[in-house]
Amino acid sequence: MDQSQSLRKYEAVIIMHPDTSEEDQKALFQKNKEILKGFEGEFNHIDTWGRRKLANPINKLTRGNYFHATFEAKGDAIAELERTMRINDKVLRFQHTRLDDRVSLAKYLESFKNSLAETARREKEREAKVQARKAAFKEKKAVRE
Repeated sequence: MDQSQSLRKYEAVIIMHPDTSEEDQKALFQKNKEILKGFEGEFNHIDTWGRRKLANPINKLTRGNYFHATFEAKGDAIAELERTMRINDKVLRFQHTRLDDRVSLAKYLESFKNSLAETARREKEREAKVQARKAAFKEKKAVRE
């Protein structure tokens, strides 16, 4: 069986311009769904992570709208998705990753969300420690004065 002809599981992370309207966002994902249908694939899940700080500026922008999607598609569908995203000025960055075919998308999403929650919990702990250090520093400074 030709690999490009069987459905594979993929995930995509897409970063869009921070000023992109909700209509433009919906239009992009609607177009992606139509491309997948044309290649006999289907979207499984789209998650909006919202506006976040970029690790590195892109075109002098420091923020972007993040999206995470999982879907099943044939290999040649990815090339078409990437081609249309390169053309779209609203898309800053994108990455498609092929997932392990032995793990169901539902199980993958569950573990993915668990790891996101764990990361958020650690980030809150880290932020609380930073705030505690700042408070202690201010207290010491006030005592010295």
